[in-house]
Amino acid sequence: MNTILKNKKVAIIGAGPGGLTLARLLQLKGVDVKVYERDENRNVRVQGATLDIHTDSGLKALEAAGLMDVFKASYRPGNDLYRIVDKNATVFHDDHKKDTTDDFGDAWFRPEIDRGPLRDMLIDSLKPDTIVWDSHIISLEKNDNNCEIIFENGKKAKADVVIGADGANSKIRPFITPIKPVYSGVTYLVCNIDDAKKNAPKVYDLLKGGKIAAFDESKTIFVSAKGDGTIDIYIGFKTDINWAKESGIDFKNGKEVSKWFKKEYANWDSIWLELFEDEKTEFIPRPLYSMPLDQYWEPQSNITLLGDAAHLLPPNGEGVNSAMLDAFNFSEIFTNGNFTSIESAIAYYEKQMFERFVKEGKETGEMMDWMYAPGGLQVMVNMLNPT
Repeated sequence: MNTILKNKKVAIIGAGPGGLTLARLLQLKGVDVKVYERDENRNVRVQGATLDIHTDSGLKALEAAGLMDVFKASYRPGNDLYRIVDKNATVFHDDHKKDTTDDFGDAWFRPEIDRGPLRDMLIDSLKPDTIVWDSHIISLEKNDNNCEIIFENGKKAKADVVIGADGANSKIRPFITPIKPVYSGVTYLVCNIDDAKKNAPKVYDLLKGGKIAAFDESKTIFVSAKGDGTIDIYIGFKTDINWAKESGIDFKNGKEVSKWFKKEYANWDSIWLELFEDEKTEFIPRPLYSMPLDQYWEPQSNITLLGDAAHLLPPNGEGVNSAMLDAFNFSEIFTNGNFTSIESAIAYYEKQMFERFVKEGKETGEMMDWMYAPGGLQVMVNMLNPT
């Protein structure tokens, strides 16, 4: 094994797609790796939305991980097809009417997969006992040569290298930098509707098994079909960071949320009211945050970050792909034999990560500006139908 990780113990904190991809790639190269996840087991939590996986990032990592055949058997053809609509559900762009369909190998092909099957695929690719469940980190003690990780259940673990892949609220990030994310000015109201064909039939028919993006009045509604018959909903709008607390809304009560929607989205067609009719639906307010684009920290000797823990941005279609690309880059940098120390490899890994983050961050900021501007619908339509 030609790697600076030879005879080293690597700890990945967080069993999301990025952390699991890294674990798989490192194991293929003979590295001793453990993944520590706060969930009690793999089935304790329902996994979220569909994910579009990109050729030059997520698919690139899956190819290196030897998982493309499994992915092709698990992804959902047609789920990447968008319908762009206005507040009246009038269709302005329809991917379903395209003459040709992209396929694997095409640069802009973005196959969709539900988060749950993607996670299962990655978990099943790892050696038994790679993931240590019920491992909620509460502290980290850094020594010259290694780190001791302390968990809420009283257990401890030692590692020579620690990678924080534990998302926006990373417990590892504070050990590297005090820099915190800043509010984007936009909040999502998120829900998942069971048996959408029954509980939201008009929206279900409009969706056609793919995705809907509605733009109007500087507001948005995104809808995405899932393989289990449910649909994910993201209602986006500009508001104060404390809106959820100050609104007084019981977000577990669809009637209260519907009352708010009827007022704030008063000019929107009644089709959207279907989103609030199933009494079992619970809503979650989610303010969108971003790490500062000028963030920087001096590289540590044996701790680094991956994915949202390192470079959180509002949803831009790149999140999971960026995390999986981090995993690919990390595995290549740490096993290519070009570095003589872990610290120098971390420095190089973080340098290219910062550079990519600045580019993605600027593009995401521009996207958020036009999406929540009065002319957002036309900008989106023009982007998808260049003259």
